[in-house]
Amino acid sequence: MSLFDLPAVPDVPVAGETEGYPVRRIFCVGRNYAAHAAEMGNAVPEVPFYFTKSPAHMILTGETIPYPPGTENFHYEIELVVALGAPLFKARPEETMAAVYGYATGLDMTRRDLQAISKKGGLPWDIAKDVENTAVVGPMTRASDFGPLGTQSISLSVDGETRQSSTLDKMLNDVPALLSHLSGYYHLQPGDLIFTGTPEGVGAVTAGAVLRGEVEGLAPVELTLSEAE
Repeated sequence: MSLFDLPAVPDVPVAGETEGYPVRRIFCVGRNYAAHAAEMGNAVPEVPFYFTKSPAHMILTGETIPYPPGTENFHYEIELVVALGAPLFKARPEETMAAVYGYATGLDMTRRDLQAISKKGGLPWDIAKDVENTAVVGPMTRASDFGPLGTQSISLSVDGETRQSSTLDKMLNDVPALLSHLSGYYHLQPGDLIFTGTPEGVGAVTAGAVLRGEVEGLAPVELTLSEAE
């Protein structure tokens, strides 16, 4: 018996399946597109680096959320999300793709002003990144139905105006390389999601904005912002 009940983390719907994909952990890759690193005034990292988001902060596409507290600079980041369906530990790149269950379109929403303060002080990014309602995930497509990753387009629009537009092959570290590297530090398991980084064009949104993110071949992700509470 527990002292109290916790809200359930929503399963991510999967195309063609009656059961959803349960989420265990959320890993996010930082600065995985060179043009995004440049626009933020950052050097391209020599090796991948990561931050995490709590599954409790994940929401599904189509939600309306309040503009978050404590920020005046709330940014969007469109990303390809990789979902694992088998364990990985200390895997070679060529071994990793067999463990991928599927892919989804995701939004990594960020309190950018708080991130800048954290970076300047050499502090963790949690207050900027691990924020309620900021891991937004669209319906998943099984890897076998999606096919090989390559030059698929990735884009985001705000109120119908395109803000981000790139292709998946511009990742600095591709999915096999990321999974191999991350599996050297964690026992990756089914239910783990990896947000693989965002291309250039990130920017601020305000209350009332409607966001739509797309990865070619996947269902889109949508988010609407309402006034702050």
